[in-house]
Amino acid sequence: MTKISDLRFLITDDMATIRMMVQNILKEFKVKTIIKHDDAFYAWEYLKEVESAPELRPQFIVSDWNMPKMKGVELLKNCRNHPVYKDIPFLMLTAETDINIVQEVIKAGVDAYVLKPFTPKDFKLKLAQVFKRKVLDNAA
Repeated sequence: MTKISDLRFLITDDMATIRMMVQNILKEFKVKTIIKHDDAFYAWEYLKEVESAPELRPQFIVSDWNMPKMKGVELLKNCRNHPVYKDIPFLMLTAETDINIVQEVIKAGVDAYVLKPFTPKDFKLKLAQVFKRKVLDNAA
């Protein structure tokens, strides 16, 4: 059975403190492979670079919404429109509470989102929900 610790994670957020917080939470789950980028643009470049290398491809994405070069929703849309990444579990982090923004990420196919500021407990709950629904249920 697949465990959270078996997955390769991609974290993209322009705030180093958030990247570190998410990384520390993932380490509590004993996750070994964590790839970090400070913008969705660079994350997307990385995803394209490793798309033909399954052993390097992330298997779960945690992305901020608001970043300078590319918004997290654009990364999400790129993934959902890409044959390799269309089903990748995707957890969005956002401080945005505008209903239009929330609706946009839902329409784009986000699996869940966590409002900033968040507690480790909030993040773990959403992570576990997405993992169960996207990884465990699809493996059964």
